[in-house]
Amino acid sequence: MSRAIILMMDSFGVGATEDAIRFGDQGADTFGHIAAFCAVSDRGALQIPTLTRLGLVRAGLGGSGSVAAGCDVSVEPQSLYGHAAERSFGKDTPSGHWELAGVPVEFDWGYFPREEPCFPADLIDRLIADGEIPGVLGERHASGTTIIEELGEEHLRTGKPIVYTSADSVLQIAAHEEAFGLERLYRLCLAARAIVDDWNIGRVIARPFIGDNSASFHRTGNRRDYSIPPPAPTLLDRLAGEGREVLSIGKIADIFAHQGLTRKVKADGNEALFDATLQALDETPGGGLIFTNFVDFDSSYGHRRNVSGYAAAIEYFDRRLPELERRMRRGDLAVITADHGCDPTWPGSDHTREHVPVLAFGPDVEGCDIGRRVSFADIGQSLATHLGIASLDAGESFL
Repeated sequence: MSRAIILMMDSFGVGATEDAIRFGDQGADTFGHIAAFCAVSDRGALQIPTLTRLGLVRAGLGGSGSVAAGCDVSVEPQSLYGHAAERSFGKDTPSGHWELAGVPVEFDWGYFPREEPCFPADLIDRLIADGEIPGVLGERHASGTTIIEELGEEHLRTGKPIVYTSADSVLQIAAHEEAFGLERLYRLCLAARAIVDDWNIGRVIARPFIGDNSASFHRTGNRRDYSIPPPAPTLLDRLAGEGREVLSIGKIADIFAHQGLTRKVKADGNEALFDATLQALDETPGGGLIFTNFVDFDSSYGHRRNVSGYAAAIEYFDRRLPELERRMRRGDLAVITADHGCDPTWPGSDHTREHVPVLAFGPDVEGCDIGRRVSFADIGQSLATHLGIASLDAGESFL
């Protein structure tokens, strides 16, 4: 039986969508701006021969209207290649993933205002009482790494966790993994998850860190997301319900509230995530789905506006892809895509509303332009077709 692999390059957009102006993102282009940065820097042009062969440069042209600087658009892709717009109302992680899996988010999430304090007093009072904590720090929109650097030492002195948000529908809690305690942080986030339901907040995220002072604080790989479950059955639920193996690697399990999964693999960093994906290819039976989120693109480089780091991560990913291709069997189909953009050259530290690449490849796939897809759900629908299950409720197959 055929298998499917989703390689989610978290935040790797390929040009602003038509509605990007509503989000303040008109002109954003994660791929294009990274390539442009590389082309004029001492490091030289972006080196992505495998992604180019798989159609990324053509997908970028379709998504942005221009060829990424220093990239070769003349290479004929050996994949089904195109770009997709998001039908969901936001530009957040759950919306992008759920829509890809056949469940667009066509309701408005709750968001916290750009004011200080940004959280309702009632929410914080309940969090302090239910979490049995002496108080909180932060209470504002912030970059996670920046607010830890600013408030981490006060957190160690007072025992008060750092609570903050972003442009996403999210409440994040940072605490020292050793001094505050990792399990205590997880319990606090569970309490917060129950509280923020009243505000229709999509995620609560535990952000543990270690270090002795502001110069040495850094986040660990023990992040945990507490999402509300998707509002309808996803591709993952459908497959698991038919007895298929559905393997999540990285933060996929958290994003789908641990639903529709038969096996979960935790890994930290793009190298470990790729290693786990290759091992999964050796172990997953026919009819199964492997779903990996490569979070470093977003968390380590996109949000931190680290252009050179993002470029190096893309090149590393490109170098690893031939290993994956060699492990694929006849009938396998892999899809490289993203859940939103996070242009590291863009003002601020938030996601950007962009098209995402759709690069579907495998031993039996012949190159073809699938054009602009009006929903990420076309990916899930195509994988449902490929794996031989009933059609999903959203999306149109490109197979």
